[in-house]
Amino acid sequence: MGSENLAYALTQVVHNFGAAAVLGGAIFMLWPAPRLEYGRTFAWLILLAWGAQIASGGMFGVTSLYYYGETPDLSSVAMIALTIKVAAAFAGLLLAALYLLRGREWGSAGMKRAFRGLAALGAVALTAAAFLRWFS
Repeated sequence: MGSENLAYALTQVVHNFGAAAVLGGAIFMLWPAPRLEYGRTFAWLILLAWGAQIASGGMFGVTSLYYYGETPDLSSVAMIALTIKVAAAFAGLLLAALYLLRGREWGSAGMKRAFRGLAALGAVALTAAAFLRWFS
């Protein structure tokens, strides 16, 4: 087994668990009934998961650069998908951080909107990931 395959696989594990926590954490907060009493706990989980997504996503590029001397050659569709995914990740990270800083002032309607937004950003990132994977 090549060390580059191990590096990619371990990075993928972090990336997959981050994706599961980003979307799963937000959905858990909203469905089947809102669990607003756990808002801060799940906002922390989601914030850390977005951080893991961003770090592991960057690590894919670093791994390619280290082992092959260049980043992957992406098609235009894959590049658009990557841009959308990165934008969703940074927006999710910022929304989770903003919730942790100011969410106590938002009331239940604002809290629900925040977690709906986090769920939507997670879904957008996962959808973009599929296009990034299959149109590379």
